[in-house]
Amino acid sequence: MSRVLIVGAGLTGSLCACLLRREMRNKVQISVWDKARGPGGRMSTTRPPDASSHSADLGAQYITATPAYAQAHHSLYSELLSAGVLQPLDALLEGLKQKEDSKNYVTPLGMNSVVKHFLSESGKHSPCLARHVIGLYCRGASWEVERMAGGSETFDAVVLTMPVPQILELQGDLRRLLSVQQKQQLDQVVYSSRFAVALFFSPDVALSFPWAARYVSDNPCIRYIAVDARKRNIDIPGCGPSLVVHTSVPFGLQHLEQDKEDIQPIVLHELHRLIPGLPQPNSIKCHKWRYSQVLTSVPDCPGHMTVLDRPLLVCGGDAFSHSNFDGCVESALSMLRVLKACL
Repeated sequence: MSRVLIVGAGLTGSLCACLLRREMRNKVQISVWDKARGPGGRMSTTRPPDASSHSADLGAQYITATPAYAQAHHSLYSELLSAGVLQPLDALLEGLKQKEDSKNYVTPLGMNSVVKHFLSESGKHSPCLARHVIGLYCRGASWEVERMAGGSETFDAVVLTMPVPQILELQGDLRRLLSVQQKQQLDQVVYSSRFAVALFFSPDVALSFPWAARYVSDNPCIRYIAVDARKRNIDIPGCGPSLVVHTSVPFGLQHLEQDKEDIQPIVLHELHRLIPGLPQPNSIKCHKWRYSQVLTSVPDCPGHMTVLDRPLLVCGGDAFSHSNFDGCVESALSMLRVLKACL
């Protein structure tokens, strides 16, 4: 059996692992590594320290399917809807610019439930977390993959799905193997950056405003606010509400190199200006998304980039297609074709 390592337990990596197992079940041994302590990547869901509040989606908020992608990826949408992972978005999103004929979906259990579903279907109910890859070394017909914590393992094929700047930071043979054109393509990738703040309230708190989420157009700091339970149309008895705040892209870029602890009070100050009388939360979590949405993707790439055929090293993710759910699906499908052909 061929040993395949997928680096990154986000949407692209988890779906690639799932599809690879379904199509080559008895021919591959799949490992999924991620440097984080939980799966999801930018489809991250966080929980409060004491479990007295609803969880909060810190990254992606909902999934929008255009008519073309709803048809092209019909089997995946049907699978997630049938499993209860997705459901139609019925809540009020104030300021949402709805695309014509598009459909919006939310995740009752949080956005990372999509990733967890595909990981469970890949035979890996939990990936190997806190495994930070720092180096790739070509050893004849295989790859030696080095971890930050020390030690290394050998694989017949490696799939990289992390953000492009993190790919380019890897030590070893990767940069030597990239062609001049590939380096130029990767250097053109641009990401937006933003901060996300989650506020967790006690069960006796009731938020009086009517909307489930709101896009803010007249604030230099805050772009989006959501009451997660309302957005997902769920109500867990004994759980207080959670509020998620996303900063604007210009604010994120301006303050990118500052510590999130310094940014949190700025965001909270602006939030109280937008929602006067907001109750005091039990706990707060602030997260910096250095690599949020892809603003400029890799040009002229069909969802992946093959660095080496033997042993196989392929890169993928939304930077090689476009930055949404279906862009990640397109990348996973294109990498699946490469893996099947090479293995």
